[in-house]
Amino acid sequence: MLHRMTLRVLPRLTLAATEESVRKRKRLVMLVPGLIAFGIYRTIKHLVPLSEPVILLALSGLISAATAAWAYQIGRNADWATIWRQDGSRTVGWLVGWIGFAYGFQLSLMVLALLKILVNYDFFLHPEGPAMMAIIIACTSVARDAFEIGHIQRLKQQGSQLVTFPDGAALRALFKEQPGRLAQLGIPASLACAALSLGLANLGEAGRAELAQLVAVSLFAGTVAVWAYLTAAQRIQPPDDLLNMHEGSNGYPEPGLVHSHVGGWRAILGTVGWSDLFRFWWWPGLAFSVTYYLTLAGAATFLFRLDVRSGVVQSVIAGAVAGVMALYCYYLGYRRNLENQILQTVPPSLLRCPFVLGILSKPKVIQSEASISPGGMALRETGRRG
Repeated sequence: MLHRMTLRVLPRLTLAATEESVRKRKRLVMLVPGLIAFGIYRTIKHLVPLSEPVILLALSGLISAATAAWAYQIGRNADWATIWRQDGSRTVGWLVGWIGFAYGFQLSLMVLALLKILVNYDFFLHPEGPAMMAIIIACTSVARDAFEIGHIQRLKQQGSQLVTFPDGAALRALFKEQPGRLAQLGIPASLACAALSLGLANLGEAGRAELAQLVAVSLFAGTVAVWAYLTAAQRIQPPDDLLNMHEGSNGYPEPGLVHSHVGGWRAILGTVGWSDLFRFWWWPGLAFSVTYYLTLAGAATFLFRLDVRSGVVQSVIAGAVAGVMALYCYYLGYRRNLENQILQTVPPSLLRCPFVLGILSKPKVIQSEASISPGGMALRETGRRG
């Protein structure tokens, strides 16, 4: 689900994907697959035993894969021969396999776990309702994201300057560039959250309750997300190196050495208000911590048939959630700072004006050289629009 966070945290991608005309088309793109998925479910439930989780999840993944291909083509606004020639088999394979099948699979697990934990609507006891919701919600979400990615790819092919494409290539490059730094972030976060979960489970039945674990782990991991994102602000590319940046083998700008921010934590916190920190903690921090927890809990329950009230299982899930949030949010902060410095910036005070933001959201401005992200952290512009 990193692509979803990338599309909403990096301002360049956010404005491109949430321009008003794009949002109108996206609503229709989301509606059509949802209706078709409902029809497929109503037909196939008489032919296939959807009460078996693996079969349900596989079906949801296949429907989502087909949906991703269709929505991507709509957003890309090109025929498949052109898409295959210009975008390449690797991008198409990633889109169908990861954004389609794998993402749909994960979303279905999340829906099943959410219904079980929050409203006690257990798929094993009442399979029909959860199965229908798992397929439809996964399908519409995949359609939304595939359409946005197709639109972003179209802008890229037209020459729009995009520092980060949401395919994870930049994250893999960061793993090669800063493995030690990522380990320093991810391992302590994982161990601390696992210890928190295990300690809570040892308090008794109330501490082992799935809802209690979900709340505690999500609050902790959401806080870790803010810490990791701010940590990335201390590792900023010096201007001289930025002037000499070149396109790497993955097609994206590659920086040279990264140096620490001169002011450290005090300087960073002095430029970020508490309301901005809270907004980032709420979304994507808390929201995606809940999402990852539900997905992993769903996998443990419905795929591996584990006892999710076991302290060991709960601590493993908790550690994985905190570790993923630490790594992903550090990556997002790093890429956002890189975007701020490579592209020209607009002051944050102007971005708070709806009139200016509306102008910057127009297609001609999106494709110009100007970036809408302010210098520095600028948590306040992290958006969820569209």
